[in-house]
Amino acid sequence: MKREDLRNIAIIAHVDHGKTTLVDGMLKQSGLFRSNEKVQERMMDNIDLERERGITIMAKNTAVQYNGCKINIVDTPGHADFGGEVERTLKMVDGVLLLVDASEGPLPQTRFVLKKALELELPPILVINKIDRPDARIQEVLNEVYDLFIDLDATEEQLEFPIVYTNAKLGAARLSMEEDSGDLRCLLDLILKTIPAPEADEKEVLQLLVTNIDYNDYVGRLAIGRIFSGSVKVGDWVSVIKSKDEADKTKITSLFGFQGLERVNIESASVGDIVALAGIEGINIGDTITDLENPKPLPRIKVDEPTISMVFSINTSPFAGKEGKYVTSRNLRERLEKELLYNVAIKVDFDNTDSFKVMGRGELQLAILIEMMRREGYELSVSMPETITKDVKGTLHEPMEHLVVDVPDEFVGVVTQKVGMRRGRMQKMQNNGHGRVRLEFRIPSRGLIGFRSQFLTDTRGTGLLNHIFDGYEPWQGQISKRATGAIVSDRAGRTTTYALFHLQPRGTLFVKENTPVYEGMIVGENSRENDIDVNVTKEKKLTNMRASGADEALQLIPPRILSLEQAIEFVKEDELVEVTPAAVRIRKKILEANKRPKSRDKG
Repeated sequence: MKREDLRNIAIIAHVDHGKTTLVDGMLKQSGLFRSNEKVQERMMDNIDLERERGITIMAKNTAVQYNGCKINIVDTPGHADFGGEVERTLKMVDGVLLLVDASEGPLPQTRFVLKKALELELPPILVINKIDRPDARIQEVLNEVYDLFIDLDATEEQLEFPIVYTNAKLGAARLSMEEDSGDLRCLLDLILKTIPAPEADEKEVLQLLVTNIDYNDYVGRLAIGRIFSGSVKVGDWVSVIKSKDEADKTKITSLFGFQGLERVNIESASVGDIVALAGIEGINIGDTITDLENPKPLPRIKVDEPTISMVFSINTSPFAGKEGKYVTSRNLRERLEKELLYNVAIKVDFDNTDSFKVMGRGELQLAILIEMMRREGYELSVSMPETITKDVKGTLHEPMEHLVVDVPDEFVGVVTQKVGMRRGRMQKMQNNGHGRVRLEFRIPSRGLIGFRSQFLTDTRGTGLLNHIFDGYEPWQGQISKRATGAIVSDRAGRTTTYALFHLQPRGTLFVKENTPVYEGMIVGENSRENDIDVNVTKEKKLTNMRASGADEALQLIPPRILSLEQAIEFVKEDELVEVTPAAVRIRKKILEANKRPKSRDKG
């Protein structure tokens, strides 16, 4: 039996190619809002961090009505670090919209999401977006997409995908470049025509795979997923199959469907519906909700292994407990346990009592987690990121990345040199015209730790850098870490203009005047390779001949205030990033200056 009144699709693409903007256009044109209603941009990005950074972090679903058909739309993240979100949401749909930028073409994450979609045999619709860009190269991009499909061993049927050209910002789509259109109607028509309707028997036993977890203050925990067979209604008793094939008996107290940006109460749902169920305590992503008398579990969701790890520990600096609300190891453990319920791509080792090894897909994913915790009121210290190696037949293997950089041609030399120093091997070089060159490398994951900020400096902010996990290879050899040392405060106090002015020639400072510091806190980057301990609280000795007012003549160079990601990239093995709701600081693991050289000698 087919449900012709329903379609389930996911929008997949590389980061910043316009997925969320296209969903905005579909929501606006579906008659969801009043004509005079003011609607914010990127409606689906409802987390503060998503709106600030302009990226989607969590996959979300919505629904629009078109020509008597309900279209469930899943908006997925485009960044490689959030690949776990993409993998599980693709289980909910019957087809995908593959979005590609008309100028940039397919990039590493395009390959990743398309590979997952083809493996699941989901029919694609190609959407070439941003056709209004002055540097658009539509035909070349189309050829690159065909090459990518062939490269990923697509079948003949999968290669027969329909193509739509869009300007998501204006909410316009057309089937050929010669047409003129002011709306997305042709895209919506194509979805109804191309994406198969859900097919199964309602009389079969209930099978619902939980692919997302949410929380509601009124009804508690919500399990979100798709019904693959059977039907469910409020008041039904069901069986929940957990990871170890344990089965819990539970009652469905509330059932929600999706309409636009809202969750709406419904009494029942059947095959193909994407729903949220309340009343199920302790349910996790990957569990199956099934019939009580005749339980039939679905295969659990599998995601790629994490490649980067960091140690999260309690804050032990002299400022500990002054700026945060949650400061104990118990608080930290509870928060990480909660994260594991929502985030299938993260793993945590809880072996130690006050420090926890957190493993994820990349620096950005872990930095986002730390930033979310910081905003929630947590205080913690985090170590330098390290790659997760594995033993294959007695040989040490490390994770590799497929790195794609797009730079103006004058920076090709410096980028190639810096990537080469980090054990990167060039695989492809392509001149796209407009004075820009695309370079592709295969590089160890650890070679990318701390590379982004250096890359942006080398290319004066004009370079684009993208990477994605690309398997394991034998250990590639030593990679040099940060070549510079740290300027470390040797006492507690507040920084003075006088002290900072005289330290400026030694390197780059990270703090302003009148900033509280403590012994062992890193206040700058030394221009040489050794660490130096300095007094940043020193004041000018005042005499009748030397008035304090003369300080006003001292001109300080604006300090380099490090963001959380820059701080994580900066630290070495003997350093930590101290994260609190009020500040991000860098410190030495051993704060006392007289103990540090001894510990270094032992190492």
